[in-house]
Amino acid sequence: MSTLPMPWLLALAIPIALLVDRWFGEPPAAVHPVVGMGRFLALFGDRLCAMSAKAAFLGGALAWTIGLLLAALTAWAIEHTIIAGLEPWLGGWRLGAAALLVGLALKPMLAWRMLRDEVGAVETALARSLDDGRARLSRLVSRDTRALSPVQVRETAIETLAENLNDSVVAPLFWFMVAGLPGAAAYRFANTADAMWGYRGRWEWAGKWAARADDLLSWIPARLTGLALIALRPALLASLRREAARTPSPNGGWPMGAMALRLDRLLSKPGHYTLNPSGTPVVAGDIGAAQRLAAGALLGLAALLALGAAALRGAFAPGLGLALILGGPR
Repeated sequence: MSTLPMPWLLALAIPIALLVDRWFGEPPAAVHPVVGMGRFLALFGDRLCAMSAKAAFLGGALAWTIGLLLAALTAWAIEHTIIAGLEPWLGGWRLGAAALLVGLALKPMLAWRMLRDEVGAVETALARSLDDGRARLSRLVSRDTRALSPVQVRETAIETLAENLNDSVVAPLFWFMVAGLPGAAAYRFANTADAMWGYRGRWEWAGKWAARADDLLSWIPARLTGLALIALRPALLASLRREAARTPSPNGGWPMGAMALRLDRLLSKPGHYTLNPSGTPVVAGDIGAAQRLAAGALLGLAALLALGAAALRGAFAPGLGLALILGGPR
């Protein structure tokens, strides 16, 4: 029995997951695995923050590790069950059915449609009133939006779109390419932990491990996202490196800086950073332009990551055995 179709299992699952996301959006919260991750993390919040600095750091790291293992092991069990049950190495309908099921399981780990729609809704709300725009933006960001100007509301929405293009879509797909469903689930848990715990102040020590782990896991995907956003303008690479260094985050500046350069707009968070300071202020219509740029970058990266998933599992060089090294199916 030939095993040649197997390297394409994960590659086929990527476009399936993106199509399911486009057609159906998010699953109900009651069964959404990322919501479940959030509930797990919420169990420890008050206890961790009440501890001493050392105990909070160790407790946060331990809870994070347990949660990551639970997420990865659950995803591994789902992936293993699909492969063992359908035997996709036999090819044909078995490969297609396995790719469909793996793609369905991957879908909750990414959220492109929701991100695009929520950012677009900010512009729609702004067309009604500034207060409506501020209120809609507050659904997306943790900062206080009550005093933002229309320009600042649009800036923040575009920054959120760019940064979360990586966090909510590209990075889960990257780790899926590397390690299948367990990789995507592990990253999504790490990113959720950073979103809930990765703050200074009350969470300074309890969330430090989560914040640093997310920085590490997002390092390569964030740079891929930034490069994809400027792909048609390679002359912007030197400028992108400069802009990426302006943000406190080691990763967020790459997609946000790339978006600022491609739009040729100034993007800023007062008191924290200013990206592309020589750019002109954001205007109505720029959110739509940013959505189109993000969609194009995602399309290119999805194709690249699908090919990467196949290549890592020997599709173009059978016998390399990389699937065994990386833990993905062969």
